Amino acid sequence: MLVKFFYQLRSAGLPVSVTEFLTLLEAMKNGLGSGDVDEFYYLARSTLVKNEAHFDRFDKVFGDYYRGIESVFGPDPVQLPDDWLRRQAELFLSPEERQRIESLGGFEELMDALKQRLEEQKKRHQGGNRMIGTAGTSPFGAYGFNPEGVRIGQDGSRHRRGAKVWDRREYRNLDDDVQLGTRNIKIALRRLRRFARQGAEEELDLDDTIRSTARQGGLLDIRMVPERHNAIKVLLFLDIGGSMDDHVRLCEELFSAARSEFKHLEYFYFHNCVYESVWRDNRRRHAARTPTMEVLRTYGRDYKLIFVGDATMSPYEIIYPGGSVEHWNEEPGSLWMQRLLDTYGSAVWLNPEPEQRWDYTPSTGLLRDLMERRMFPLTIGGLERGMKELM
Repeated sequence: MLVKFFYQLRSAGLPVSVTEFLTLLEAMKNGLGSGDVDEFYYLARSTLVKNEAHFDRFDKVFGDYYRGIESVFGPDPVQLPDDWLRRQAELFLSPEERQRIESLGGFEELMDALKQRLEEQKKRHQGGNRMIGTAGTSPFGAYGFNPEGVRIGQDGSRHRRGAKVWDRREYRNLDDDVQLGTRNIKIALRRLRRFARQGAEEELDLDDTIRSTARQGGLLDIRMVPERHNAIKVLLFLDIGGSMDDHVRLCEELFSAARSEFKHLEYFYFHNCVYESVWRDNRRRHAARTPTMEVLRTYGRDYKLIFVGDATMSPYEIIYPGGSVEHWNEEPGSLWMQRLLDTYGSAVWLNPEPEQRWDYTPSTGLLRDLMERRMFPLTIGGLERGMKELM
């Protein structure tokens, strides 16, 4: 069809060369202009016509040749997006069917079974209940269901029951310039502020100036004092990614307010639970991490420690070595949490999940106990209670 069109253009007196025709074919091979006739028209005109004076003649030939055709290649079946087709393989179960599926029984059993499957499996599996595959009830794979398992090859969480995620995940930094909705948060945070005068005397003390001038019989005696600074030091740990994606906006409002209210603010990111390292930039979290022990050595005991997270995870992530969903941690998260709490006596955990849901998540109970009940909801009332606890 395209060869005949090329010769039709030549017959109409258009100076179309073989080189230009090959350029058109190369562009179509790379996926350009292969949708409908309108897309092909603009592609063909831009590659075949060198002079605007020939546009009218090209339009006439094109209109005569492709009149009534919906697609350059004739009627085509509808092209469904790849992700639509992949989603057809996902497994959807009723609540009753989910209850009949049993877990392997513990973290060690899960890891041992995964090691065995990796040794045994030689091909792709789908819809099964044992091997690593898709759309099944196996503890290993993607787009299926299991009470606890290892997620492999799935874009994002579905049921939030993975004990580990065998994929490299990317998170974005929280925006510290959010203004909408931060006013009430700032007011709640101000309960924690304690002002002190430090440094050079560079601020006018009006009251003392008036008193001193009066004592001098009207001779002006200017009195200066150091500028008032917020003396509170805050160490902020922010949970990022996974189930925390539901709370990004609220956390950005808190983060923005904290950056505004506290001059001495240090912050780090973690995922689910704190382990041997944390990071400041989510774009470089795989390459630039800060050892948690270095944080403990760098920032003094006078810092107020604030965790922000939904505390929603597998209990293994808190109590087991190797339990982290993303890597193999040599020591359990509970041990690192205890080290932080032993160092910083003033500490609270702010939870964006509604307080009435906490009792339904075992991991929330574990962290709440580690915090000695110093967990507060991330609401204005919860913030005020938390700031009062830190004072």
